[in-house]
Parts: sequence; structure tokens; C-alpha cells
Amino acid sequence: MSEQHTGKGAELFVPRGCCRAPRVFNPKDRIFQHQCCKLDEHNWLKGYESPVEAGQLRIAEVRFKNGRKDFFSYTRDIELKEGEIIAVEASSGHDIGIVTLTGDVVALQMKRKKVAQNPDELKKVYRHAKLADVEKWVSSIELENHTLFNTREIISELGLDMKLNDVEYQGDKTKAIFYYTAEDRVDFRILIKRLAEEFRIRIEMKQIGARQEAAKLGGIGSCGRELCCSSWMADFCSVSTHVARAQQLSPNPQKLAGQCGKLKCCLNYEYAAYVDALKDFPDDRISLKTKQGDATHQKTDVFRKLMWYSYTHERMNLMAIPIDKVKEIIESNRKGKFPDKLEDFAFLKEQHADFGNNSNDGELTRFD
Repeated sequence: MSEQHTGKGAELFVPRGCCRAPRVFNPKDRIFQHQCCKLDEHNWLKGYESPVEAGQLRIAEVRFKNGRKDFFSYTRDIELKEGEIIAVEASSGHDIGIVTLTGDVVALQMKRKKVAQNPDELKKVYRHAKLADVEKWVSSIELENHTLFNTREIISELGLDMKLNDVEYQGDKTKAIFYYTAEDRVDFRILIKRLAEEFRIRIEMKQIGARQEAAKLGGIGSCGRELCCSSWMADFCSVSTHVARAQQLSPNPQKLAGQCGKLKCCLNYEYAAYVDALKDFPDDRISLKTKQGDATHQKTDVFRKLMWYSYTHERMNLMAIPIDKVKEIIESNRKGKFPDKLEDFAFLKEQHADFGNNSNDGELTRFD
């Protein structure tokens, strides 16, 4: 995404973490507003800030590029608002970031992210960004693509087994963070030396995972929409194979894996609804006993509340039975009573030429 501006008096748009590319410049377009970035937060306590004593430090949440956020303290001498560009303390020099949260809600955000630092221990907000700060910041942003492509060529020349995903320059143009993925340990000594000579900056190499790589590079998912991790997700939640099994999904890794090669994050979206619905279902490991033979569970239609069974001697003939009827049969079996046949309780029937275990069953273990 590139900076866009028009003639005299036009505002400059700085694309740090924006979720989509802007069109022809229009100040009224929502893409140019603060809320267009997936890293932004909604301050639901805005306007209800508690009084602050003289000399007491306040805390603000500040975002940078690539999903990077941090908390900074500031004094009463500075009045911050969401969306403002500010200069903050860095490990050496200063960095430029955009304010995402201020006020009482920041303490709740720190608690959610398990940040237990006191305001005195946090890095400081220096000032509102000056024109010179913003100009240097924008010029450093313009170097990132050039640095990325040149670094990839150097990595190829050195024959290093790694993939460079992105480059982020510090706001004062003295340091750059190189994000990469690699399966094995990589020796960076020669690479860092070459990069320092080439770009005349301090180098920091940061390894990221497959999910973070997909979030940075973006793409289109199997649903036809932009990847959730690159468009709106700011935090990753773990996804286990149990989530897929609870939703009665076919254990096919090719269908359940996202572009990152891991289980799709969207498997978590409906998991709670399935768990809540499955509370009413009887144990599917219990066989239904009839005078015509025993029947074992084959599959479940969760939201229609149907359980499919087949006789052990006729596995190709499936019968869908409502869960209340299944409970009734199980209770009768416990009392030593056996119904004549299962067909009397069937809601639907399916017949297959050949029915067997799925050959892919168990392949999900590679995700565990």
C-alpha cells in the first residue's frame, strides 16, 4: 500500500497495518479513517476516564506495523487521542507509532493480555510526532519493499534455508526488523554482516510461525474471502483436532488445513454452538440392541438432532433416528427390553453399495 495525496493542503495517509488498499484519495472514505486497521480497538469506556492525580503516569496502547503493539506511559503534559501519530521510546533511538487506546480501558486491555508492568517500568511516550518525524518515518516506509527484495537476493546468494516475509523499519530510520520463517536453525552471522554493509542500519532478525506468516502475506481462503488473520484477526487461538471431531467434519487434512498448513482458525467459530448442542445427545459408543440385531453409531447430524445407525451385519444400510428415540431405546435396553427392529424408529434411510471406515480417519493426528 502506498501513500497517496493530492495538491495543496491534502492529508497524508500512512498505511501501517491497514486491512485493504485505498482507492483514489477521498478524505471522506472510511478507508482513511482510524477504524480501517485490524489492529484498532473500540474504546467502549471513552468519555468516562477516571481523574488522574498530579504527577501520576497514564498508559496508552500504541500500534506499529505487522500486528506489533505495545504499552507506553506518558505524563499529563501530553494529551493523547486515538489515531494520533506519536514518537515513543525504543531500545535505542525512537520509534513512530499510532495510538489505539487511551483512558481507563487500557488497564483492562493490559489485564487481558497479561501485562503486569507498572507505568514506571514501561517505555515512555516522547511527544506528538513532528513534521520532520513523520517525513523520516514515511521515507523509511518507502525503503521497506526495496530492502525486502534485495535481502531475498542476498539470502539466495548465501544459500540459507529460510524465507524472508517482511521488513519493518524503525521510525527514526536507524534500525530494521527482518521477519522470517525457517524449519531449522539458521546461521545469520554472514547475512547480518552483509545487510549492515548494504543498508547502513542496525539489524534485528525475528523468527515467526506459519500462522504469523500467512497473516503478513495475506491471501484468499477456501471460502473465497480474504484470510481472517490478515483482514481482522489480531490474536491467534489454538485449534485442536478435537474441535474438528466435535463438528462431525471429515478427517481430511487437505480440507481442514489453511494456507499456513495448520488447522483453519475458523473451526473455532462454531465450536461452542456444537458443544452446546451435543449436550443433549446420548453416548454414541452405546450400541442399540433389537431383536433383529445390534446397531452401532455411524454419524451424527447435530443441528437436526439425528443419529445415524446401522446393523452390524448390514453396515451399508443407514437409518437416521431422532435423539429422543435413541434415548428411549437405550433406556429400554437397560431394562432388558428389545424393540423388534430399528426401522420402526427411523426418520430417514440411506443405502450405500459399500460402506467402510474412512481411509483418512486418524490422519488428523499430525496436527496434534
